[in-house]
Amino acid sequence: MTVHFIGAGPGAADLITLRGRDLIAACPVCLYAGSLIPKAMLDWCPPGARIVDTAPLDLDAIIVEIQVAHAAGRDVARLHSGDLSIWSATAEQMRRLDALGIPYSVTPGVPAFAAAAAALKRELTLPGVAQSLVLTRTSGRASSMPEKERLATFAATGTTLAIHLSIHVVGQVVAELTPFYGADCPVAIVFRASWPDERVLRGTLASIATLVQQSGVERTALILVGPALGSEDFGESALYSTGYDRRFRPGGGL
Repeated sequence: MTVHFIGAGPGAADLITLRGRDLIAACPVCLYAGSLIPKAMLDWCPPGARIVDTAPLDLDAIIVEIQVAHAAGRDVARLHSGDLSIWSATAEQMRRLDALGIPYSVTPGVPAFAAAAAALKRELTLPGVAQSLVLTRTSGRASSMPEKERLATFAATGTTLAIHLSIHVVGQVVAELTPFYGADCPVAIVFRASWPDERVLRGTLASIATLVQQSGVERTALILVGPALGSEDFGESALYSTGYDRRFRPGGGL
């Protein structure tokens, strides 16, 4: 018996790995994270599968579900939205399973920031503009931010920021970032990236808070900030330049 932690992607049912889909289809038990998982994904569960929405459950209750499945020798598909490596709350579940001696696997998923960038049709790292992407958030009830991980600390780099779980404090985000990026810095907000009701707001640090207020967007939205979102005069990567000598194109292809 194995618990398979699966990154279910940002929302669209077909934005999941083939491995993740096949594991769902093979597991007689499926635990999924409520409204964050598209219901169409549950259609891949085998006939007669036990399907449990974990949204109303606490950690102890989730582990009990897994223990019952373990005792019965039934594999479990444990679905979390996005990718499991960030803000997935899987670490505490894995720690419990380690203590109980219950085996598990981890299958990555498409992260929300990648789906948001696709919706914007933008590359978040551009030559000479930004070569890093910072994934961060503001403090919330479920988890506070370490003192050294303040927005201002990351903003000092001037690179692209992907700010999760913070749309409800967009005014605070604007206030903290404006001294570093300037009021005219491009901002994009993607609500429910890849879902059928996906929405995109584009503006600047000076205008985005008003746009958010007018839109009524309150949750499940990602804030992207940085010059790369609006730059069109960036340089081209040397990777594909005519004279660039590389292993698979010796002498630049000349």
